[in-house]
Amino acid sequence: MTHATACADAAEANLYVDTRGCCDAPVPFTEAVVNGLAPGGGLYVPEHIPSLALEQIMALAELPYAQRAARIYRAFGIDLPDEEIDRLMARSYGDNFDDEAVCPITTLGDDTHILELWHGPTSAFKDMALQCLPQFFSASARALREAGQLDHDFLILVATSGDTGKAALEGFKNADGVRIGVLYPDGGVSDIQRKQMVTTTGDNVRVWGVRGNFDDCQTGVKRAFSDEAFAAELLDEHGVALSSANSINWGRLMPQIVYYVSSYAELVAQGKVDAGAPIDVCVPTGNFGNILAAWYAKAMGVPIGTLMCASNENRVLADFINTGTYDIADRPFVTTPSPSMDILVSSNLERQLFELTGRDAQAIAGWMRDLSDSRRFRVDAGTFARLRADFVADSVDNDECLAVIREVLDEHDYLLDPHTAVAYRVAQNVRGDNPVLVASTAHWAKFGDNVYRALHGLAASDPLPPEVAALTGCQLNELISQETGGRAIPAGLASLDEMPVRFTQVIDGDVEAIESAARDFLLA
Repeated sequence: MTHATACADAAEANLYVDTRGCCDAPVPFTEAVVNGLAPGGGLYVPEHIPSLALEQIMALAELPYAQRAARIYRAFGIDLPDEEIDRLMARSYGDNFDDEAVCPITTLGDDTHILELWHGPTSAFKDMALQCLPQFFSASARALREAGQLDHDFLILVATSGDTGKAALEGFKNADGVRIGVLYPDGGVSDIQRKQMVTTTGDNVRVWGVRGNFDDCQTGVKRAFSDEAFAAELLDEHGVALSSANSINWGRLMPQIVYYVSSYAELVAQGKVDAGAPIDVCVPTGNFGNILAAWYAKAMGVPIGTLMCASNENRVLADFINTGTYDIADRPFVTTPSPSMDILVSSNLERQLFELTGRDAQAIAGWMRDLSDSRRFRVDAGTFARLRADFVADSVDNDECLAVIREVLDEHDYLLDPHTAVAYRVAQNVRGDNPVLVASTAHWAKFGDNVYRALHGLAASDPLPPEVAALTGCQLNELISQETGGRAIPAGLASLDEMPVRFTQVIDGDVEAIESAARDFLLA
């Protein structure tokens, strides 16, 4: 089936607009996904947000997860035929997840529900999107080629604070017409996270450590994307175009909307929430994509009340939500037990502000310029009021994060990772009367060093005992498992010590170094 036929078959096909107003015309889903970033640096959002009736949401509980996802994608009017959406979702959410429910919900107490988003192949919530995005990326590229709109391959560059990198590598490895390069902050991820990336198999992958923090990685990648001369060079000399698997790509964000819609249906089906009654959602937040997905689910009609933004000591988002000023001019970057949240420049906030301003692209472009030029911006009073109507925010310091891990284990015999611990405490601090769904973003075994500190009453800044520090991440996880009753460790994490390290290169975080590394990758 051609791309044109697919468009004709899609009921009320949706188009995608640019948050900064630089697009000449809206583009279909397939183009938004393969482009990744809009011209001028803006982000794609759907022209129309679909509306779901409560009955439609409740009916999802009768379907397996892959079919729930397909139904929600069809509601967005993406320009692929229905049968292809079904096929791609079946590939995305099957036996690659270790639980039939894909993202099961565990209830702690009467009204705190933990949404376990880490049952995929890399044991982090990024699998929920990055087992799906590569399927739709490849299908979109194929459709555009059939329509004569595409005649090149792709180089996907990914900046990661820890989890996105491995999930993207796993999703795109050996994909036709795609190479993928991942950049992570050297020394800024856990031992397990690093080993997951540098041992990745696949003929089309490359991994680089970066001297600096995640924001350095992300800023360098964004500058490479906006370098028109570099883009022309890649196309002319290598026949490739840049694209993204970060949550700046709408195709990364959309699968996250699915699990919030699905979870509400599941809570009602399990008798934990009355149909139509509101729940609140608490998300450990760094780049703002995961909590933004919950906002879109709410905008579609899911009965979500308050969105709770949980920050660690890098509390730029919590401060913004509480003051209306986003300021990183003199803000120190803090290394925390929850490294995937160690982010100061939260890319997806741009989409949220676009929606809250009534889609005022001029305002967004101005604020993003202010952030680039002066490292701060302040939203207007009306936008701030709308932000406060949907969001509350709080932060948790490093030692309190570890205390929560021990507390929840003692009270509920449930072991949290440090990111989920931050969200759990914030949910306790700011909750009202509604049940709370806490997004659990990683398996505890990805962060064994800080889980060990938590279980043994150590502060976040305390060194591990020498005999523990000498253990590999896998050995440490085995020790924690033994100490906590023989808890299972996902197979993909337990076997990392046996995997050969393939990538050891460390580069600077400036755009020139990143572009040079990309050239070398393409010539290899």
